[in-house]
Amino acid sequence: MSESALPDYTYQLQELMQQAGISSLEELSQIAGVSPLQIIRLRRGLALQTSVSILLKISQGLKISLTELLTVFAPGSVSGETASGSDLEQEYQRLQTQMEEQRSVLLEEWKRESLHILESWLLQWPTVVYRVQENPQLQAVKLLPFVRPVEQLLREWGVEVIAPVGAQVPYDPHLHQLLDGTAQVGEQVIVRYTGYRQGNKLLYRAKVSLVKTPSS
Repeated sequence: MSESALPDYTYQLQELMQQAGISSLEELSQIAGVSPLQIIRLRRGLALQTSVSILLKISQGLKISLTELLTVFAPGSVSGETASGSDLEQEYQRLQTQMEEQRSVLLEEWKRESLHILESWLLQWPTVVYRVQENPQLQAVKLLPFVRPVEQLLREWGVEVIAPVGAQVPYDPHLHQLLDGTAQVGEQVIVRYTGYRQGNKLLYRAKVSLVKTPSS
Protein backbone atom coordinates (compact mmCIF):
# COMPACT_ATOMS: atom_id res chain seq x y z
CA MET A 1 0.00 0.00 0.00
CA SER A 2 1.44 3.39 -0.97
CA GLU A 3 1.76 6.15 1.61
CA SER A 4 -0.85 8.24 -0.22
CA ALA A 5 -3.37 5.39 0.15
CA LEU A 6 -3.02 5.30 3.95
CA PRO A 7 -5.65 7.09 6.06
CA ASP A 8 -4.68 10.38 7.68
CA TYR A 9 -5.67 10.97 11.31
CA THR A 10 -3.73 14.22 11.71
CA TYR A 11 -6.83 16.21 12.72
CA GLN A 12 -7.86 13.65 15.35
CA LEU A 13 -4.33 13.53 16.74
CA GLN A 14 -4.16 17.33 16.96
CA GLU A 15 -7.48 17.41 18.83
CA LEU A 16 -6.26 14.83 21.37
CA MET A 17 -2.95 16.67 21.79
CA GLN A 18 -4.80 19.93 22.38
CA GLN A 19 -6.99 18.30 25.03
CA ALA A 20 -3.86 16.95 26.74
CA GLY A 21 -2.10 20.34 26.60
CA ILE A 22 0.58 19.10 24.18
CA SER A 23 1.74 21.58 21.56
CA SER A 24 3.85 19.50 19.18
CA LEU A 25 4.64 16.03 17.92
CA GLU A 26 8.09 16.29 19.50
CA GLU A 27 6.59 17.11 22.88
CA LEU A 28 4.24 14.12 22.68
CA SER A 29 7.20 11.95 21.69
CA GLN A 30 9.12 13.04 24.80
CA ILE A 31 6.15 12.69 27.16
CA ALA A 32 5.19 9.25 25.84
CA GLY A 33 8.76 8.03 25.56
CA VAL A 34 8.38 6.82 21.98
CA SER A 35 9.98 7.91 18.73
CA PRO A 36 8.21 10.47 16.50
CA LEU A 37 8.08 7.75 13.81
CA GLN A 38 5.81 5.63 16.01
CA ILE A 39 3.39 8.54 16.36
CA ILE A 40 3.48 9.17 12.60
CA ARG A 41 2.64 5.50 12.02
CA LEU A 42 -0.34 5.89 14.34
CA ARG A 43 -1.43 9.04 12.52
CA ARG A 44 -1.28 7.22 9.16
CA GLY A 45 -3.62 4.45 10.31
CA LEU A 46 -1.05 1.81 11.24
CA ALA A 47 -2.24 1.36 14.83
CA LEU A 48 -2.96 -2.34 14.36
CA GLN A 49 0.58 -2.85 13.03
CA THR A 50 2.05 -1.18 16.14
CA SER A 51 2.92 -3.07 19.33
CA VAL A 52 0.52 -2.74 22.24
CA SER A 53 3.31 -1.45 24.48
CA ILE A 54 3.91 1.50 22.13
CA LEU A 55 0.18 2.20 21.86
CA LEU A 56 -0.10 2.12 25.64
CA LYS A 57 2.67 4.69 26.03
CA ILE A 58 1.06 7.01 23.48
CA SER A 59 -2.37 6.67 25.11
CA GLN A 60 -0.87 7.53 28.50
CA GLY A 61 0.89 10.52 26.93
CA LEU A 62 -2.44 11.71 25.52
CA LYS A 63 -4.19 10.97 28.87
CA ILE A 64 -6.72 8.61 27.33
CA SER A 65 -7.31 4.86 27.62
CA LEU A 66 -5.90 2.34 25.19
CA THR A 67 -9.43 1.51 24.04
CA GLU A 68 -10.13 5.20 23.32
CA LEU A 69 -6.90 5.43 21.33
CA LEU A 70 -7.84 2.48 19.13
CA THR A 71 -11.39 3.76 18.72
CA VAL A 72 -9.93 6.92 17.13
CA PHE A 73 -7.00 5.52 15.14
CA ALA A 74 -8.32 2.03 14.32
CA PRO A 75 -12.10 2.44 13.95
CA GLY A 76 -13.98 -0.84 14.20
CA SER A 77 -11.20 -2.69 16.01
CA VAL A 78 -12.85 -2.24 19.41
CA SER A 79 -16.58 -2.35 20.08
CA GLY A 80 -18.17 -2.48 23.49
CA GLU A 81 -17.56 -5.69 25.40
CA THR A 82 -16.43 -7.77 22.40
CA ALA A 83 -13.83 -10.46 22.70
CA SER A 84 -11.23 -8.15 21.14
CA GLY A 85 -11.97 -5.53 23.77
CA SER A 86 -11.62 -8.12 26.51
CA ASP A 87 -8.34 -9.33 25.03
CA LEU A 88 -7.13 -5.74 24.90
CA GLU A 89 -7.94 -5.21 28.56
CA GLN A 90 -6.09 -8.39 29.47
CA GLU A 91 -3.07 -7.27 27.45
CA TYR A 92 -3.21 -3.90 29.18
CA GLN A 93 -3.20 -5.56 32.61
CA ARG A 94 -0.33 -7.81 31.56
CA LEU A 95 1.70 -4.80 30.42
CA GLN A 96 0.93 -2.97 33.65
CA THR A 97 2.26 -5.94 35.63
CA GLN A 98 5.29 -6.14 33.36
CA MET A 99 6.08 -2.46 33.84
CA GLU A 100 5.83 -2.82 37.63
CA GLU A 101 8.25 -5.73 37.47
CA GLN A 102 10.60 -3.71 35.28
CA ARG A 103 10.50 -0.84 37.78
CA SER A 104 11.46 -3.24 40.57
CA VAL A 105 14.33 -4.65 38.51
CA LEU A 106 15.58 -1.18 37.59
CA LEU A 107 15.38 -0.09 41.23
CA GLU A 108 17.47 -3.08 42.32
CA GLU A 109 19.99 -2.39 39.55
CA TRP A 110 20.19 1.25 40.63
CA LYS A 111 20.83 0.20 44.23
CA ARG A 112 23.56 -2.22 43.18
CA GLU A 113 25.23 0.38 40.95
CA SER A 114 25.12 2.97 43.73
CA LEU A 115 26.63 0.53 46.21
CA HIS A 116 29.35 -0.34 43.70
CA ILE A 117 30.30 3.33 43.39
CA LEU A 118 30.26 3.74 47.17
CA GLU A 119 32.12 0.48 47.87
CA SER A 120 35.46 2.01 48.83
CA TRP A 121 33.73 4.58 51.04
CA LEU A 122 31.56 1.97 52.76
CA LEU A 123 34.60 -0.18 53.52
CA GLN A 124 36.97 2.57 54.62
CA TRP A 125 34.90 5.33 56.19
CA PRO A 126 34.11 3.55 59.50
CA THR A 127 37.85 2.95 59.97
CA VAL A 128 38.55 6.62 59.20
CA VAL A 129 36.01 7.69 61.85
CA TYR A 130 37.63 5.33 64.35
CA ARG A 131 41.13 6.70 63.62
CA VAL A 132 39.94 10.30 63.98
CA GLN A 133 38.38 9.49 67.35
CA GLU A 134 41.66 7.93 68.43
CA ASN A 135 43.74 10.81 67.07
CA PRO A 136 41.86 14.15 67.05
CA GLN A 137 45.00 15.84 65.70
CA LEU A 138 44.76 13.97 62.39
CA GLN A 139 44.94 16.48 59.55
CA ALA A 140 41.54 16.95 57.93
CA VAL A 141 43.07 17.25 54.45
CA LYS A 142 43.97 13.56 54.63
CA LEU A 143 40.28 12.72 54.86
CA LEU A 144 39.29 14.40 51.57
CA PRO A 145 40.02 11.40 49.28
CA PHE A 146 37.54 9.32 51.25
CA VAL A 147 34.56 11.48 50.23
CA ARG A 148 35.30 11.26 46.50
CA PRO A 149 33.03 8.20 45.98
CA VAL A 150 30.13 10.24 47.35
CA GLU A 151 30.98 13.08 44.96
CA GLN A 152 31.16 10.58 42.10
CA LEU A 153 27.73 9.21 43.00
CA LEU A 154 26.25 12.70 42.93
CA ARG A 155 27.76 13.24 39.48
CA GLU A 156 26.23 9.94 38.32
CA TRP A 157 22.84 11.27 39.47
CA GLY A 158 23.37 14.56 37.64
CA VAL A 159 23.54 16.57 40.88
CA GLU A 160 25.66 19.72 40.60
CA VAL A 161 26.73 22.35 43.13
CA ILE A 162 25.40 25.83 42.48
CA ALA A 163 28.69 27.40 43.54
CA PRO A 164 31.58 26.26 45.73
CA VAL A 165 31.94 27.45 49.31
CA GLY A 166 33.90 30.69 49.44
CA ALA A 167 32.98 31.80 45.91
CA GLN A 168 31.80 35.36 45.41
CA VAL A 169 28.80 35.47 43.06
CA PRO A 170 26.05 37.94 42.06
CA TYR A 171 23.05 37.53 44.34
CA ASP A 172 20.14 35.63 42.79
CA PRO A 173 17.19 35.02 45.15
CA HIS A 174 16.14 32.01 43.08
CA LEU A 175 19.47 30.28 43.78
CA HIS A 176 20.65 31.88 47.00
CA GLN A 177 19.33 32.18 50.56
CA LEU A 178 20.66 35.07 52.62
CA LEU A 179 21.84 34.11 56.09
CA ASP A 180 21.25 37.64 57.34
CA GLY A 181 20.51 41.14 56.14
CA THR A 182 19.19 42.07 52.71
CA ALA A 183 20.72 42.23 49.26
CA GLN A 184 19.82 43.56 45.86
CA VAL A 185 19.76 41.27 42.84
CA GLY A 186 23.25 41.22 41.33
CA GLU A 187 24.96 42.41 44.51
CA GLN A 188 28.09 40.44 45.40
CA VAL A 189 27.60 37.73 48.02
CA ILE A 190 29.84 34.97 49.31
CA VAL A 191 28.76 31.32 49.46
CA ARG A 192 28.83 29.93 53.02
CA TYR A 193 26.98 26.64 52.36
CA THR A 194 26.72 25.28 48.85
CA GLY A 195 23.40 24.52 47.16
CA TYR A 196 22.51 21.82 44.67
CA ARG A 197 20.49 21.38 41.50
CA GLN A 198 19.73 18.40 39.31
CA GLY A 199 19.35 19.43 35.71
CA ASN A 200 16.76 22.24 35.67
CA LYS A 201 15.44 21.27 39.13
CA LEU A 202 16.64 23.22 42.16
CA LEU A 203 17.25 20.91 45.12
CA TYR A 204 18.69 23.31 47.73
CA ARG A 205 19.51 27.00 47.53
CA ALA A 206 23.05 28.01 48.44
CA LYS A 207 23.29 29.92 51.73
CA VAL A 208 25.12 33.19 51.26
CA SER A 209 26.07 36.38 53.07
CA LEU A 210 26.96 39.84 51.88
CA VAL A 211 30.55 40.56 50.94
CA LYS A 212 31.86 42.98 53.56
CA THR A 213 33.53 46.05 52.13
CA PRO A 214 36.06 48.14 54.11
CA SER A 215 34.35 51.09 55.75
CA SER A 216 35.47 54.39 54.33
